[in-house]
Amino acid sequence: MDRSGIELSSPVIEVDGLSKQVRLADGQGDLHILQDVSFAVGAGESVAIVGASGSGKSTLLGLLAGLDVPVCGTVRLQGTDLFALDEDARAALRGESIGFVFQSFQLLPALTALENVMLPLELAGVADARTVASQWLERVGLGGRLRHYPKHLSGGEQQRVALARAFAPNPRVLLADEPTGNLDAETGQSVIELMFRLNREAGTTLILVTHDESLARRCGRVLRMQAGRLAEQPAPA
Repeated sequence: MDRSGIELSSPVIEVDGLSKQVRLADGQGDLHILQDVSFAVGAGESVAIVGASGSGKSTLLGLLAGLDVPVCGTVRLQGTDLFALDEDARAALRGESIGFVFQSFQLLPALTALENVMLPLELAGVADARTVASQWLERVGLGGRLRHYPKHLSGGEQQRVALARAFAPNPRVLLADEPTGNLDAETGQSVIELMFRLNREAGTTLILVTHDESLARRCGRVLRMQAGRLAEQPAPA
């Protein structure tokens, strides 16, 4: 049960008292980015994190992935306290359990679409990484673009490669940070439809940072950030 009193079965992520601050460059005190954030996300849930620019959304997402370290508080991923682990152990757990989709795609420019999707599979020791990667690119409609480099793909195609790369290792959790932020409205809608379809089929827990209220409403629950705090937390749908 999280602090709101909401009981969630099989929590995949549990956040308790998470705070993050940084020292101001002029030395005149600290900037509080997150303050005492607590919630839980159940297996298979879809949760949107919304709020104004600077409200702490992306910082929170980075902490959920163990990419950053808080001043205080805990994040438990499948029962494991991320910040009780060293950096290498956090990276290993992240590789096993989390998929990422970024606004800027984050594809490696020197690798083809196929090689970009193969990379996390090879790091995870998947023996038939090429076959699995090819199948996922087929699923996102890019079976004819396996050998194309990112610079030869449109923005929508690059984000489809990123979706294939995120889902291919079969993660428990998908973290998406403004996944349509660099796409036009029509392309963005197509990518979102694909992401939600793949998420349903895979049964993945989805945590999505967005400023798009219509996109947020497609999730089962909305967490609204305001000045580094959770302003509202409706019950799961």
